[in-house]
Amino acid sequence: MKSRLRIIIAALCLCFLGASLPGSADTAASDSDWPQWRGPARDGTSRERGLLKQWPAGGPKLLWQVNDIGDGYSTPVVVGSRIYLMSNRGMDNEFVQALSTRDGKPVWTTRVGNVGNPNQNPPYAKARSTPTVDGDFLYALGSDGDLACLEAKSGRIRWQKNVRKEFGGRPGDWAYAESPLVDGDLVVVTPGGAEATMAALNKKSGAVVWKSAVPGGDPAGYASAIAVEGGGRRQYVQLLPKGLVGVDAKTGQFLWRYKDAAKGPAQYFTPVGREGYVYCGALGVGGALVRLRQDGAGVAAEQVYFTRGLPNGIGGAVLVGDTIYGTEAGAKLVAAEFTTGKVKWQAESLGWASVAYADGLLFLHGVNGDFVLAEATPEGYREKGRFTPPSQPKKKQVGQFPEMAFAYPVIASGRLYIRDLGTLWAYDIKAGR
Repeated sequence: MKSRLRIIIAALCLCFLGASLPGSADTAASDSDWPQWRGPARDGTSRERGLLKQWPAGGPKLLWQVNDIGDGYSTPVVVGSRIYLMSNRGMDNEFVQALSTRDGKPVWTTRVGNVGNPNQNPPYAKARSTPTVDGDFLYALGSDGDLACLEAKSGRIRWQKNVRKEFGGRPGDWAYAESPLVDGDLVVVTPGGAEATMAALNKKSGAVVWKSAVPGGDPAGYASAIAVEGGGRRQYVQLLPKGLVGVDAKTGQFLWRYKDAAKGPAQYFTPVGREGYVYCGALGVGGALVRLRQDGAGVAAEQVYFTRGLPNGIGGAVLVGDTIYGTEAGAKLVAAEFTTGKVKWQAESLGWASVAYADGLLFLHGVNGDFVLAEATPEGYREKGRFTPPSQPKKKQVGQFPEMAFAYPVIASGRLYIRDLGTLWAYDIKAGR
């Protein structure tokens, strides 16, 4: 187990990385869009309805497959008739691109910088971050710290800055992997380091609104921040190498830290928040829930539970009703009560996987490249489909460290989009057509 965990952690070069309701370059925002990391509300949940409840043996209908989108682990986003994602070709060309939802063909491509930390070990340096679409603009963070605001229609850069240089940023070993959070007029990122562990910029101009020097000056991890309300404050919550932290949304003031969330060997888990509670996974260890309460003029994070074996894997977790679903270090899919941590069921399923939810269903992309559809119910594991996308990309293996399928699934406009390295598949998952 420990050997397997080390292999997976060492191979992680992920796209892990809030939450207004973005629009599109060519259409207004709709419930069918997937405009940012982990979907419309940044929680892994799609608002789609009327989806297939059972897949045929070979999987749903494949609409198209493209194999030349460039390298990388970035998860796509989909708004209107456009797909946006980040990729790289070599180490000196990391770029944002727009593709057509009709056939996956390119609409525009814009270089944003170099690939960060190219000498990382194992040598799987690639684009990781997922762009965020907000109205007519798109925000992207390159793995070397190049933050850019682009016009969604044309790909033209409106403003750009490097968070390493601007803020004395300190990325982790596998470079930057965060997906920018857009919240109101702000775009929030995590440069890492003592000067600006987290920072907020004006989304229109790129001007610095605040810098948050979190005590301890954590380097950036590989998760992405979320916006939550708790303890009487709106705040941004992020998982850092020394713990889960919250900072004030208006000023960047440091509010609290919960250290147990960093018990794992690396920090990839994007937190899940609801009504003053925040869940986070400690990679390879367990899951924790904290309650945010007012503490004098500040906010305190009070532990509700920390339980081994709860969802904590590289693929995040989704909260459906009162049940949280995700995979854990033992490569099992777990369903547990959100408020108590009580495990409802475990299933072998397909090993470590990234997870998304839509219309009563769990969509699971295994790190081995396979895909599973399961019913989202606390009553037990009910598989509704399983397949392997065709013509899988070839993966490297350096010593004992294999490349894996790290991109999250995306559900938009009755389609399922799956990315693995330089390949993108589009499947029809709408019922009745």
